[in-house]
Amino acid sequence: MTDVADRSPRPARAAPSVPDLVARARDGDPRAVARLISMVEDASPLLREVMTSLVGHAGRAHVVGVTGSPGVGKSTFTSALVSELRRAGRRVGVLAVDPSSPFSGGALLGDRVRMSEHALDAGVYIRSMASRGHLGGLSWSTPQALRVLDAAGCDVVLVETVGVGQSEVEIAGLADTTLVLLAPGLGDGIQAAKAGILEIGDVYVVNKADRDGADDVRRDLRGMLRLAERADGAWRPPILKTVAQNGDGVAEAAAEIDGHRAWLEESGKLAARRTRRARDEVEAIAVTALRERWGDVHARSELDALAARVVAGELDPYAAADELLAEFA
Repeated sequence: MTDVADRSPRPARAAPSVPDLVARARDGDPRAVARLISMVEDASPLLREVMTSLVGHAGRAHVVGVTGSPGVGKSTFTSALVSELRRAGRRVGVLAVDPSSPFSGGALLGDRVRMSEHALDAGVYIRSMASRGHLGGLSWSTPQALRVLDAAGCDVVLVETVGVGQSEVEIAGLADTTLVLLAPGLGDGIQAAKAGILEIGDVYVVNKADRDGADDVRRDLRGMLRLAERADGAWRPPILKTVAQNGDGVAEAAAEIDGHRAWLEESGKLAARRTRRARDEVEAIAVTALRERWGDVHARSELDALAARVVAGELDPYAAADELLAEFA
């Protein structure tokens, strides 16, 4: 018979420290990577320590954005591109930003399901992230999650956006190379002009090229790109045709992505893009901190008093704003 003392609860195991998680992530431990990205998504109190621990370990991965309207086959193409990159011996990270569940706030579509063929490959890490209502098609935490995958040794990180039409252009500020997918039969000629993708694409891919109209989409896109003003020596975006379902043309797309990375390095544009990306990230963090410091401005009596003075004609709104800023300085 077992003694009662043997049934006493065992002490809870201590949670791994941030340095331990970072060390394990750098060794390729997928659980450590998952834990760090979860800390990013949840805005953990330890997030600042996580980012500090990653300094010096990131900045090597080639960040490739995969964007386009819903229905063009982004997930299928991304999966095929992962296979091509793995054949080249590269470690690949995938951040697939999905619509948010209205109930849990989590990712509504699980890309681990859509990319199940890579689930057992230790050289591939796939993470679905919820957009959480962010209209740009990206999660607010995507830049920090990218840094985690970069530090974990990924050679290429693919960011597949949620696919919300005109807001897709946000990916251009995050990626080193932006790949834009189109497909025949979806009105992509009109959508291209509306979404502004003529300004953001580094590589254009007409997917589902086995369908009627693929050549028309390619021709129309080529005509619109010719209208764009480009300086001498600027990158000339190629227009490719693929059938991601069976892998046709994906190797050529991977080669063009590599070609764009080489051009970025030779021209000095890579450093410029990454500096801009870091600037935007720092600004976003600073603005968030300021909002938290201000708290709920609408609930403060100072704002009501200033608004009343504006209505009474005692102050103009700019002077009122200056007084409000002075209150929180």
